[in-house]
Amino acid sequence: MIASGAVAGALLVAVPALPSSADGPATVSMQTAFAPPLGRAMTYRVTTRRIGRDGSPIDFTLVYALQWQRLGRGYQLQAVLEAIESDAPPPVTRALTMMLQPLVGERLAYLIPGDGSRIDLVDPEGLWTRVTARIEAVGANGNREEARRLAALIAALPEAERDRMATADVRALLVPANAIIGQGVAEDGAADGPLRTVVRVEQNARAGSVPLRIDQRWTIDTTTGLVVRERRQSWITPAAGGEPMLAEERLRELEPAPEISKVS
Repeated sequence: MIASGAVAGALLVAVPALPSSADGPATVSMQTAFAPPLGRAMTYRVTTRRIGRDGSPIDFTLVYALQWQRLGRGYQLQAVLEAIESDAPPPVTRALTMMLQPLVGERLAYLIPGDGSRIDLVDPEGLWTRVTARIEAVGANGNREEARRLAALIAALPEAERDRMATADVRALLVPANAIIGQGVAEDGAADGPLRTVVRVEQNARAGSVPLRIDQRWTIDTTTGLVVRERRQSWITPAAGGEPMLAEERLRELEPAPEISKVS
């Protein structure tokens, strides 16, 4: 997730985000259709847990409303970031989610081809125009310094980074669009009807000079081609040995999971 650099850097251990896709030979091969459920309201929750300097966990959750529609030979996905939930103190939550706050309530539309191989945001220029207007409204209501700082942060983002901010969570849902899943290993015995579990461990990741082990686990619906659950944990590996320490955990969950295979 995006954090406000100065404040979040003082509070948290910095952990890099892995790309949503990666090149390399696939070690998982499974028959996965791409047929998302049509016309059904779904809830998508993305929870991030980080460890603060005092050792206590800091949690926040992005809550999306999703709905799929047929469009020509492909699909359109309507997504609304409905809320950002957190039990952390408000200043901490604002610092962690500042870049995403202007997207709350925005209805975003994405185009996905029939094979689910990519996702394109519809009218990105219009989106960022609306976001800028929202930030200006915040400034007009008296929070000028915060609005100025946020506007400067967003203006400084390259186009590709803006696109990532608006699409990363949704892209993570699409099995065909995430080659990194193919670098995992199917978990033995982890089959429940059309659901399959894939795991991946990266032993030599780094956050600056800090060595990390990154564990990822995906639960995939092979009928819809969607990831119904993803867990990513980043562990700090002590240089002098000892037990690894959990630095960050991200959990993505698509609801309602039990009915997701009943494609309309």
